[in-house]
Amino acid sequence: MLASDRKGGLVYRRGRHQTYREGMKSQDCVINPEQGRGEPTLPQLGILAVNPTEAPVLAAYAKEAGMHRAFLFHSNLYYAEQLFLAGPAVGAPMAVMCLEKLIALGAKKIILYGWCGSLQRELRALDVFLPTEALAEEGTSRHYQKDMQQTVQRTISSSAQLHKHLGNLLSAEGISSQTGKIWTTDAPYRETRSKVVEYAEQGISAVDMEFSALCTVAAFRGIELAGAMLVSDEVWQQPWQPQFSQKEFKRKSRKLLTLLCDTL
Repeated sequence: MLASDRKGGLVYRRGRHQTYREGMKSQDCVINPEQGRGEPTLPQLGILAVNPTEAPVLAAYAKEAGMHRAFLFHSNLYYAEQLFLAGPAVGAPMAVMCLEKLIALGAKKIILYGWCGSLQRELRALDVFLPTEALAEEGTSRHYQKDMQQTVQRTISSSAQLHKHLGNLLSAEGISSQTGKIWTTDAPYRETRSKVVEYAEQGISAVDMEFSALCTVAAFRGIELAGAMLVSDEVWQQPWQPQFSQKEFKRKSRKLLTLLCDTL
């Protein structure tokens, strides 16, 4: 049975059904993401830019490129024949809701663009960081695991092929980047000094709020996802050194996001 959902008019199918991933076994979920009547079929490749600050950048780019606009919860979705742009979607729960819908509409290769905090001296503000894997400390990933009661922290990798492509793309444009492991948390105000030190000693390079959950869902749904992030603050510093309100940071973030839109 088809029914309008309570989250803004998107259509879901209630009960057991065959999901959109080809060959996936039916899931015993009450609500599953669906392509509703009149909703677009997206190109396979696109960008999910999670930060609200980047929303005007996406809107301006989409307008100049003549892209179409579609509904995506409290976010934005623009699409053309070869590329889609989506965002913002702060935090794992909202980012995963948007990702699930994008996949239902046809997305298969997604670049996450966002910001991250640095845990290491070698990774400085305004550096570009391409995470390879994530330590999941958010609450969304476990709902995509076989054992939802598992309490051990787990790591999840991004798409190796898409990650490599992204690195090559940036290198060809003369942009250097660093790679490494990231810590994803739901609670930025509980990033304690002891955790920062502990995770830095484990070799974790950065911290964000979405990546591990998005990689988990991408693996679960059988699509590719990789991330490009701009270092917005140096969490390892005492005191904390944020840069995201600085003009130079905002300029570089706009430039990097626009470059990704142009070259993907």
